[in-house]
Amino acid sequence: MSLAQKVEADLKTALKSKDELATSCLRLVRAAIKNQEKDLRRPLTEEEEARALSSLAKQRRESIEQFAKGGRQDLVDRETAELAIIQGYLPAQLDEAGIARVLEEVFAQVAPQGMKDMGRVMKEAMAKLSGQADGKLVNQMVRQRLQSS
Repeated sequence: MSLAQKVEADLKTALKSKDELATSCLRLVRAAIKNQEKDLRRPLTEEEEARALSSLAKQRRESIEQFAKGGRQDLVDRETAELAIIQGYLPAQLDEAGIARVLEEVFAQVAPQGMKDMGRVMKEAMAKLSGQADGKLVNQMVRQRLQSS
C-alpha cells in the first residue's frame, strides 16, 4: 500500500470517527501529495511522497517555533498534534548517534578541507539520510564538525 493510499484510508477512518484534527491534517497531506503529482504530471514515487510529507513536517516545526515566540500556546498545541500525525507516515527519524555514524561515512568519502566543502558534505549527507533526519540538525552537526577540524 502506497503512502497516498494509506493516507486516504486513514482519512476515511478519521471522517467516520469524527476526529476533526486528524481529518483536517490528513486532508492537507492528501492535498500536498496530489499537488505534487499535478506538478510532475505523474504518480509520485515512495521517496517523492516522503519528501512532500517531510516538507509539511518542516512547515509545522517552523510554525511551532514562531507560535511559541508569539505566546500562542493554543496554536503550538494544534501544530504539535498535526506534526505527530504527519510524522506517523514518515520513515523513522535517526537520533544524533545515527546521524553521526552516517556523517562518519560521508566525511571519509568526501574528505572535506574545511568550511568551503560544507555544500559537498551536506549534499552527500542528505542523499544518504533522505527522509531519515531533519536537515537543520544535520547542518548543525556538519558545521560543528567542520569548524572543529
